[in-house]
Amino acid sequence: MTETKQVGRGIVYGLITIFALMLISSLILSLLLTFTSLREPSMNWIVTALSFITIFIGGIVSAGKAKERGWLIGAITAISYTLILLLFQYLGFGKGISLEQGYYHAGFLLTCMLGGIFGVNLFGSRSK
Repeated sequence: MTETKQVGRGIVYGLITIFALMLISSLILSLLLTFTSLREPSMNWIVTALSFITIFIGGIVSAGKAKERGWLIGAITAISYTLILLLFQYLGFGKGISLEQGYYHAGFLLTCMLGGIFGVNLFGSRSK
C-alpha cells in the first residue's frame, strides 16, 4: 500500500473512532441526565475530560494505522475534526468559532498529536 493511502486511511480511521466514541459518550451521558438526579452544569468537567480522552484515543488509532509520523498524523486528524465541527456549527447554526472553543481545539490538537506519538510507538512498524 502506498504511503499516502496509508496516511489517509489512518486519518479516516481516527476520525471514525473519535466520532463513534463521542456518539457513545453522548448517549451514556444523556441517559445519565435523564434517569438520575444529575444536572447539566455538574457534567461540564466530565464532558470535557471525555472529549480529551476521545481525541487522544483517536490520535492513537490514526497514527497506529498510518504507522509513522505520529505527531503529524495526529495533528492532521485533530485539524480535520476541528474543521468538520466548524462546518457543522457554521452551516447548521450560523455561528463561528468562539475564543473559548479555539482554546479547546488547540488543546485537542496537542492531545491528538500526543496520542499520535503514542500510537506510532505502540503500533508502528519496528523494521527500520
